[in-house]
Amino acid sequence: MKTFSLALAIALVSSAAFANDKDCRDLPSHGSLKAALDSAVAAETSGLDFHMWATIVNRDGVVCAVAFSGGDRGAQWPGSRVISAQKANTANAFGLDRTSSSNGSGAPGGLALSTANLYSAVQPGGSLFGLQHSNPVLTAEAYKGPSANFGQGNDPLVGEKVGGVNVFGGGLALYAVGATIVGGVGVSGDTSCADHNIAWRVRHLLNLDRMAAAGPIPGVPGPASIFAGDATRPDNIILDIVPNPAGGTGTSASGFGHPMCLNTGGSGALPGVRPAQ
Repeated sequence: MKTFSLALAIALVSSAAFANDKDCRDLPSHGSLKAALDSAVAAETSGLDFHMWATIVNRDGVVCAVAFSGGDRGAQWPGSRVISAQKANTANAFGLDRTSSSNGSGAPGGLALSTANLYSAVQPGGSLFGLQHSNPVLTAEAYKGPSANFGQGNDPLVGEKVGGVNVFGGGLALYAVGATIVGGVGVSGDTSCADHNIAWRVRHLLNLDRMAAAGPIPGVPGPASIFAGDATRPDNIILDIVPNPAGGTGTSASGFGHPMCLNTGGSGALPGVRPAQ
């Protein structure tokens, strides 16, 4: 009897921990994500003017919402659904806030890395080469059905850790009041530069870009604020890649550059991040 009771207690504790892991209460609902995505797609003028997929994950990488902007799930590239989840996972997985600073180490404000900031660093010879091959997508979760639910409130991705690393534009970490990182958003379906701009607009509309210094709370830095002089958009895309005379991949002056895309533009006019308080 005691053995049974102990086993039951362990099972209940494990179940509670798993439930906490899946907590999405403080993140936008499917309806809120859908509304923000629709507005962002309508506002964006760069790229191919395609419809988009968007995914939100919590701080543990669990998918909380998936949405699309078109009339049905086939109105935007089907392959971009999982890519949007990869981007959300990546931005969350490699984003930090001020709680990362302790015992004499860590940046006071943390560090925000958009997926656009990772492109140059993962090229051969780059400081993060190989990152794109880490944390692979869990395909059993990514592609399970029913497909009719894709992009709906009951999308099969919701509640799952799909994983994945993506290293071009469209993924941003989410920062709530207090400059506290709470997850990530990923957008896919157009050029990667347009994906970045639309993800930026989505994050802003959801009021999850609370990254600017306010009172005693330091701002969250990123490559754009540190290396590109974009103080109000710390994790903005950096378009500083120039041809490499030796051939191969172009050279980024900052080390965090992203290639130009078809009909690139607008990233310098995106709204600045909001104050932490």
